[in-house]
Amino acid sequence: MNNMVLLSNVQFAPLFNITPLTFILTLCNTGIVVFLYWKFLHKPVCTMLEKRKEAVKTELDAATAAKKEAAAVKNEYTTLLAGSKAEANKIISAATTKAREREDEIINEAKESAVQIRQKAEADIELERKRAVNEIKNQITEIVVMAAGVVAEKEINEQDNAALIESFLVNAGE
Repeated sequence: MNNMVLLSNVQFAPLFNITPLTFILTLCNTGIVVFLYWKFLHKPVCTMLEKRKEAVKTELDAATAAKKEAAAVKNEYTTLLAGSKAEANKIISAATTKAREREDEIINEAKESAVQIRQKAEADIELERKRAVNEIKNQITEIVVMAAGVVAEKEINEQDNAALIESFLVNAGE
C-alpha cells in the first residue's frame, strides 16, 4: 500500500511542452537541414532520379520495340508456314499426278508387252502347226511313194488293191 501512496503524490509532467524558443530552434534546425539537402544532395538525387527515369524509359522503349519485332517475326513465320504448307500440298499433288501418270505408263507398257507376247505365241503356234502339217505331208508322201513302190513291184488285182489300201489306212493312222 505504501507504493500506492507514493504514486498518487507524484505529478506527471506534460508530455509535450512547446515553448517559443523550442519552436524557433526546431524551425532553424529544419531550415539548416533543408539548406544542406538543397546545397549538397538535391542535384545529385535529381540527377540520379533523372538517369533512372531515362533508363526506365529506354528499357520500356526497347521492350516495346522487341514486342513489335516479335510480332513482325511471328507474322512472317505464320506467313512462311502457310506458304510452306501450300507449297507442300502443291508438291504432293504434283508427285501424286506424276505417280499416276507413271502408273498409267507402266500399265500401258504391260498391256503392249502382253499383246506382243500373245502375238509371238500365236505366230509360234501357227509356225508349229505349219511344221506339223508339212511333216505329216512329208510322211504321207513317203508312204505314198512306198505304196507306189510296192504296187509297182506287184501286179495288183482287185483283192490285192483293197488289201493294200486297207493296210495303208491302218499304217497311216498310226
